[in-house]
Amino acid sequence: MRQGARHQASSRALWRACWLLLACLFAAPLAWAGEIPTFDQVKADYRPSDVALLDRHGEVIHRLRVDLHVRRLEWVALADISPALIAATIQAEDRHFYQHGGVDWPALAKVAVESLFGDKQRGASTLTMQLAAMLDPALKPKRYQRSYAQKWSQINAASELEQHWSKAQIIEAYFNLAFFRGELHGVGAAAAGLFKKRPDGLDEAESFLLASLLRGPNAAVAQVASRACRLAADMASGTACPEIRARAETTLDKIFIEPDVALGAQVARRLLRGDRPVISTLDAATQRMAGEVLFAQLRQLDGRQVQEGAVLVADNRTGEVLAYVSGGPDSPAYYVDGVEAQRQAGSTLKPFLYGLALEHRLLTAASLIEDAPANLSTPNGLYVPQNYDHDFKGMVSVRTALGGSLNVPAVKTLMLVGAEAFVERLRDLGFAGLTEDGEFYGYSLALGSAEVSLWQLVNAYRTLANGGRYSELALLPGSAAGKRGGSRQVADAAAAFVVSDILADRGARAVTFGLENPLATRYWSAVKTGTSKDMRDNWCIGYSARYTVGVWVGNYNGEPMHDVSGITGATPVWLQVMNHLNAAEAGLRRPPPSGVVARDVSFEPAYEPPRHEWFLAGTETALVSAVPAGGGFPRISYPGDGEIIALDPDIPDDNQRVFFEMSPHDATMRWNLDGETVEGGWLPVAGSHLLVLLDGEARELDRVRFVVRGRKTAAP
Repeated sequence: MRQGARHQASSRALWRACWLLLACLFAAPLAWAGEIPTFDQVKADYRPSDVALLDRHGEVIHRLRVDLHVRRLEWVALADISPALIAATIQAEDRHFYQHGGVDWPALAKVAVESLFGDKQRGASTLTMQLAAMLDPALKPKRYQRSYAQKWSQINAASELEQHWSKAQIIEAYFNLAFFRGELHGVGAAAAGLFKKRPDGLDEAESFLLASLLRGPNAAVAQVASRACRLAADMASGTACPEIRARAETTLDKIFIEPDVALGAQVARRLLRGDRPVISTLDAATQRMAGEVLFAQLRQLDGRQVQEGAVLVADNRTGEVLAYVSGGPDSPAYYVDGVEAQRQAGSTLKPFLYGLALEHRLLTAASLIEDAPANLSTPNGLYVPQNYDHDFKGMVSVRTALGGSLNVPAVKTLMLVGAEAFVERLRDLGFAGLTEDGEFYGYSLALGSAEVSLWQLVNAYRTLANGGRYSELALLPGSAAGKRGGSRQVADAAAAFVVSDILADRGARAVTFGLENPLATRYWSAVKTGTSKDMRDNWCIGYSARYTVGVWVGNYNGEPMHDVSGITGATPVWLQVMNHLNAAEAGLRRPPPSGVVARDVSFEPAYEPPRHEWFLAGTETALVSAVPAGGGFPRISYPGDGEIIALDPDIPDDNQRVFFEMSPHDATMRWNLDGETVEGGWLPVAGSHLLVLLDGEARELDRVRFVVRGRKTAAP
């Protein structure tokens, strides 16, 4: 049996030798399997496994891997490949590369003879022959070796390549198409994945290792190192074998390509769909700056349970997004998109509520609203809004209420406007996630209980900046405002102007934030902060004449932050980004549109100092009085006649006290409930009640009947 096997092996070797000798003696050109590709075609068809996201100027700002089978980087020019690697590869693979015309016939004849006598030498494939096999799948070996027909075709394909390509083109293509180790395809990926270098920076030891990998990309580390040591000896190199072995042990099994640029992971995943680079609207400098500022602020908040944040910058006129940043320096959730995540809006929706009230002529910027404790009955019990600073300011104007982000006046404004009308306005502004009716959201909608995204908020504020005219944001050039979907007027331009003027008024926000705070800029800007329940989300959104900037900080997992407010969390980021954008061209506010008039206004009593105020035409006044003109009297505004107040058995009694309200407020009036005088908060008792409003002389001015439902009943 053994003798028969040896006879068969000798026969195969003889036939192989005959074939190879015939190839040497009678070589004639055969046609390429199809038209021979040009060097330029091969280079043009080359696709990196990573697709580049480009900024508006063509600068690469992110790379996203789209081919999961191999890892290729950009095509590397021959001039950018280390001479040491070129020399080592030619020595290892094709010593007569520059002398032959595609086939090394003497080497091929030698292999044929050695094969005849059973010497298992490696085939004499030249670099050109290897390249031909890379270019034509039909020339790839089946199982472990090529058939004789494939070998013959490979020989002729190499000869044809040499007739049409230069030596420089052949070796350049070879280095870009060769497999080196694992999934590393091409010299660019090999240099980066194994040595964290560019190909032009490879030293001798690294070059010997890469050249040795070409014979067996996945050979054992020790085997590759031995090949590299022999290669170094053949080339009389000064690099010692111990150094080569040490380098092999520390690099060959640790394949990792460090991204050279990673500025827009979320945008890359949104835009990159094919295998071609995509030009975005982003500006690399703005993107880089916004990311650095955000991450620096998150590090400043270390210890306050804040891990992530997001920044979005848009051009007011075009709607093009200039910066889109999401993440955190220590965030484990790399793939979460904080710009598109739905979060509670906090106070950021208040400008749109007041704008709607102004537009419907229900209020003016000078109208007075009482900021006082209020217990509002809802189907789920009492709703008791509180202010940011847990203090109440008494009678305040709409300007002060919005500028200072007071909660009770906002809730009262929602009661005037109607929750359903407010929901419809928010939908018109792009808040598509508000799918329920106004009754579902209730009073808390005024304080931002609805979930919105930073993307939606920035565009809604941009709509205010554009005088109430809405258009979509864009991440691709040519798809911005007016070009995709057009634009439409969704809010009154005059009302938008007045709201913007309030948001830009540092005096209006002083009641809550003081005159000197991070919201103040040296140029015209309008800005609003917001913090959701339990400090889970922190926002700062605002705009200058040209840009709208939105910032969110918090935690992707919804964990509450520790002692972080709109001023200490998101606002410092907003201010730095806005200052950077407006450093060169800080514009002034737009002139008032038609339908806006200015008047000097004073207040009686003097709840606020006289001032110059903006009004929608037809609503202007010189005097705002808390006492109705013509000798009218206050009326009961809460509770309403026939209203039902529901007690919650899970809430302590003291937290369910009811505070009666009159409009306008008059401190000389008195409350009488069921025949008894009531002062301050009343602890509600189940049953039917009669509430009477009396003047200073005990004359009845108004009365209502209401019902309290719950566990607590009147004493017998």
